[in-house]
Amino acid sequence: MTDSKTHAETVQKLAQLVKGIHIAMLTTQGEGGVLESRPMAVQAAEFDGTLYFLTQRGSGKVQQVEQYPQVNVAFSDPGKNTYVSIAGVAKAYRDQATIDRIWSPLDKAWFPKGKEDPAIEVLEVEAESAEYWDSPSSTFVQLYGFVKATLTGTPPKGGENERVEL
Repeated sequence: MTDSKTHAETVQKLAQLVKGIHIAMLTTQGEGGVLESRPMAVQAAEFDGTLYFLTQRGSGKVQQVEQYPQVNVAFSDPGKNTYVSIAGVAKAYRDQATIDRIWSPLDKAWFPKGKEDPAIEVLEVEAESAEYWDSPSSTFVQLYGFVKATLTGTPPKGGENERVEL
């Protein structure tokens, strides 16, 4: 976290940036240190420093998280020029109350037996740090920045970029 923002302000900024991004790339560490990424549906719970996903009990990612809990979750919204990378510690567990709280009707596509399916586990990621890039989304503003950079010989300002500790 930077000195200019409080922890609450940092979490609020990240929550604002990831809101509405429904799919994120979850990166886990596999055998031999190999990094593996896969798209995951982000559960609709408001980001408060913790991310939630639903997954199959015993899946490869669950086994990886049990062995190497450090993960990364990457969010991308090219339409808004918003990109967020969250590093944290993951754990997988079965808790029906949490499943009930974060369940969405769309989850039935992955879990056709419904939210009571005993094979569902919660994959929880407690954020430790993050980096984000938040640029103006207007094509005109971007074009102006690139033209100005070309004329002045200085790189364009890409918008707001910050690395934060949580």
